[in-house]
Amino acid sequence: MAKNIKREQEVVVISGAHKGKRGKVLEVKAPEKILVEGINLITKYERKTQENPEGGSVQREAPIHYSNVILAERYDAKSK
Repeated sequence: MAKNIKREQEVVVISGAHKGKRGKVLEVKAPEKILVEGINLITKYERKTQENPEGGSVQREAPIHYSNVILAERYDAKSK
């Protein structure tokens, strides 16, 4: 299944806290994790550096297991 999911494809989350949400795959991480745009957001706190003198918090996508998503085209075909 992970071999079927590639970058830039649209997927639907089928289980977990974000069930039913759609998003575009940003990255396929080895071996069974993927990053989906706008899904499973976490808050990372950055320390002050010369490049970022303010520091602060940033929201990022955390990886989710590929078995928790399905390709949007397959999801739409199942619901018909």
